[in-house]
Amino acid sequence: MAEKIRIQKALSDAGIVSRRAAERLIEQGRIKVNGRLCEIGQQVDPARDAVMIDEKPVTLSAKGKKKWYIALNKPRGYVTTLSDEFGRKCVTELVSDIPDRIYPVGRLDRNSEGLLLMTNDGEFANLVMHPRNRIEKTYRVTVSGGVSEDQLISLSAGVELDGSQTLPAIVNVVTREEERTVLLMTITEGKNRQIRRMCEAVGLEVLRLKRVVEGPVRLGMLKPGAWRELTSSELKQLRALGGAGKSRER
Repeated sequence: MAEKIRIQKALSDAGIVSRRAAERLIEQGRIKVNGRLCEIGQQVDPARDAVMIDEKPVTLSAKGKKKWYIALNKPRGYVTTLSDEFGRKCVTELVSDIPDRIYPVGRLDRNSEGLLLMTNDGEFANLVMHPRNRIEKTYRVTVSGGVSEDQLISLSAGVELDGSQTLPAIVNVVTREEERTVLLMTITEGKNRQIRRMCEAVGLEVLRLKRVVEGPVRLGMLKPGAWRELTSSELKQLRALGGAGKSRER
């Protein structure tokens, strides 16, 4: 008899959706197993059970499927979802030439741009996104007007969001002009719209936000809308960071 695994893990391993996304779909009543609504944590046999998402059958067996690990330069105006009920452009449109279904690792809001990792390896996605791993992400942030020393100190020390203090950030001024200032901000968390909200908390208006580094992966000269596969060195370093996170948690 084949070993059964949790539905979230089965969907993630097959490169269909991440575990978190699977949980949201289950909560919304959009996943069925053998014709019945699925529950979070339900055990399934990937080889035998019939699974449907939004009444469409999905294949859970990932045997023989290539594992994809890519870096995409997300342009502004795209949402980091597999589909959008409002008809907005999705990042999946930019990777339609990849023969397997891949999904974003983390998110960039619609008006932000830059480096976005994507994969069909659920374990890898969970490793990169897990808060304990504190993988550094660097953003090029253009704000309106000038930035005071007090504002820089506040951003570096951390500001209050959602009732708790953000972890310390690295903040450097790249250019100062009369109408705008460009900052490089490095954080190790992934709160929703964190950089924008941090800037708003100290009275700064964000004009442009671009992620340029995530862990060992750099955006470099990758053109907007283009993607590349991660190098073996980048993958090795990302997995090592995940292992360091597990050690910190013990």
